[in-house]
Amino acid sequence: MVSFSSLLLVASAAIAGVYAAPHSSAGNVLAPRDGTPSSTGTNNGFYYSFWTDGAGNVTYSNGAAGTYTVVWSGDAGNFVAGKGWNPGAARTINFSGAYNPTGNSYLSIYGWTTDPLIEYYIVESFGTYDPSSAATQSGSVTADGSTYKILETTRTNEPSIEGTATFQQYWSVRETHRTSGSVNVTAHFEAWAALGMTLGTHNYQILATEGYHSSGSATMTVS
Repeated sequence: MVSFSSLLLVASAAIAGVYAAPHSSAGNVLAPRDGTPSSTGTNNGFYYSFWTDGAGNVTYSNGAAGTYTVVWSGDAGNFVAGKGWNPGAARTINFSGAYNPTGNSYLSIYGWTTDPLIEYYIVESFGTYDPSSAATQSGSVTADGSTYKILETTRTNEPSIEGTATFQQYWSVRETHRTSGSVNVTAHFEAWAALGMTLGTHNYQILATEGYHSSGSATMTVS
C-alpha cells in the first residue's frame, strides 16, 4: 500500500531529515490514468493486494495459484502489487518468475503488523535505486546465500493500513539480486528482534512488485 518513495526521496530531503511518502501536493492534483483500480481479496487460495496512487498506467491480474502479473508504463506513479497470505507469519516463502523493471522498483517480501504498526520489506531485487543507500544501516543478517543490510526508518503522519499514522519501517536489503529462490522469513524477523526491531500482530504478507515513476513488467509466483 505504501510506499516506495520513503527512501528514494531521502537523498534530496536528508538535510531536513524527512522521509517522504507518495502524495499529491496542493496545486498538483493527480489525473486518473488507465489501469487496474486498487483492490484486495483472495484468489485461488492466496491473498492478493494491489494498491496504486492512480498516477500512472498499471495493469494487475491474478493467475493460477500464487501467480500474478503486473505491467506498468508511462512513468507509472507509485504502486504495490502481489500475492501471499493474510495473516503473515514467520515462514519460508518460495518465489520465482520474470521481473523486468526499467527505473525504480523493488521485488520484496512485503507486509504489515499492528500493535505496533510496522511496515516491512525483505528486498530480493531492485531496479536503478538501492533502498539501502539513503538510510543508516542498523545491522546485517546472512540468509539464503547472501548478506542482507538491515535498516529502520520512521514514517510520520503517512498513509498506512490504519489510516494516516506515524510508524516504523523495517528493511532487509539483499546484496546479490535474485528473482527466484526461498526466503527464510524467520531469519529476518529474528535478526530484527535482536536489534530491538519488534513486530506486532501480523496483517497481510505478500511477494510484492513495487514501482515508483518507472516502467516494466513482472510475472511472479509465490508459494
